[in-house]
Amino acid sequence: MAEKTRYSDEELAEFRELITQKLEVAKEDLDFYKTQLIERADNSDTKPKGLDDGGATSETERLANLASRQEKYIKHLENALIRIKNKIYGVCRVTKKLISKERLRAVPHATLSIHAKMAQASSRR
Repeated sequence: MAEKTRYSDEELAEFRELITQKLEVAKEDLDFYKTQLIERADNSDTKPKGLDDGGATSETERLANLASRQEKYIKHLENALIRIKNKIYGVCRVTKKLISKERLRAVPHATLSIHAKMAQASSRR
């Protein structure tokens, strides 16, 4: 039997559903972070400056970093949906072989098989 070169339309539909659900949650999380940042900015205008400013600043930086990471994650998920639409989802960009379903269920925006990812990580050392 020949090795599969792409996932079936049914399999792609399963992944589309998974990614869509993760995308909804990710967007909700991003909205939460942005709301927190706006509230902190509004409160900092009315609150007197004091010794606690350092803690407030580090919390604002933490929220900004979380929001930035969430935006990147959303972009990765949206790109995965484009790959599904183009029927190239789940194909490792290094080996050109299918990424395992287990890996895609755990990291649905993955573009590297676990072997390619491990080789990439070891080459960076």
